[in-house]
Amino acid sequence: MYTVEEFDNQKTKVLKYILYKKRTEQEVRKKFASSINENMLEDIIEYLKEAKYIDDHEFLEKTVNNFLVLKNMSIKELQYKLIAKGLGRNDIEDYIYENREELEQYEVQSAKNIFYKKQASMEQEEIKQYLLKKGYKKENINKAMEE
Repeated sequence: MYTVEEFDNQKTKVLKYILYKKRTEQEVRKKFASSINENMLEDIIEYLKEAKYIDDHEFLEKTVNNFLVLKNMSIKELQYKLIAKGLGRNDIEDYIYENREELEQYEVQSAKNIFYKKQASMEQEEIKQYLLKKGYKKENINKAMEE
């Protein structure tokens, strides 16, 4: 067991880490696995989840929205980035399924953006291959090239 004081000290450390930049539950576990007793870390994570400091679903939505605004990527790339953040595959797949229309439009727009950027230095077929390698769906590439 541990004292309330120890718990508060460690909780403060974890909280500072989360408040500096939003983190997933897995990121928190990885960061503190070696420095905080396992049972205490479980309790801290539970406490922070209840207080909504750790909310993987909200993190997923915010991260996707940031990517949509700032980056050109395929839905596949988006998926890999989210998995790398430690979010659950099922949560990611559910989110993508629920928001597929918006994400499909985004993928077409991204493909269009990349196509315009690359057309000065690459042939149309090369750009198509490039987009396929990046995980873009064939139909979305074709839509982007038609428009």
